[in-house]
Amino acid sequence: MIRIQRAGDRYPGGDPEAGIETRHALSFGPHYDPDNLRFGALLACNEERLAPGAGFDEHPHSHTEIVTWVVRGELTHHDSTGRTTVVRPGDLQHLGSASGVRHVERNDADVPLVFVQMWLAPLEPGGSPSYEVVRGLGDAYALPAAGAVLHVHRPEAGATTPLPDAVALYVHVVRGTVALAGAALEEGDAARVTAEKGLTVVATTPAELLVWEFATP
Repeated sequence: MIRIQRAGDRYPGGDPEAGIETRHALSFGPHYDPDNLRFGALLACNEERLAPGAGFDEHPHSHTEIVTWVVRGELTHHDSTGRTTVVRPGDLQHLGSASGVRHVERNDADVPLVFVQMWLAPLEPGGSPSYEVVRGLGDAYALPAAGAVLHVHRPEAGATTPLPDAVALYVHVVRGTVALAGAALEEGDAARVTAEKGLTVVATTPAELLVWEFATP
């Protein structure tokens, strides 16, 4: 089964007056939908747009694996463990909040910032917070704490990319256009795949895809 969510069907959020625009793929905050609470280990997939100088003040997280992918601009991260980093396009940031951590996310640059942030449920609660930035991520990032693997694909126009034969897949189009099982997907569109094998994605323009592979549906 393949369920497609168009970019325009995401729940709006953020604080536009403060320079923060958010689009939520799953039930989030005031946009409560009991039929859209999670997919596999995925609890949230938020597209964030921050104007220069805008950001999220210090706030807490716990029992959540937070993976961030910068599309354009630079994301400045600071957390309660004392880490401060700048995350750029092609970098992957992973914050394991474990029993609890606080962090700040800001756009300290003078150009707009766009990033995708994904929250995943850990297989086991608790533990100590962890943090990692992978510079210039290649093809895949394993997240065993959530029983998941993130694949990053950047096909040229006309290229065919096979998808893993997994229990469940979440395909997010970061940029460009692709075709999946006869459906055209554009920037910001996503597909949730269960009980399908042998699927491929065909890039109709140069594209970038984030594909989550889950061990459980």
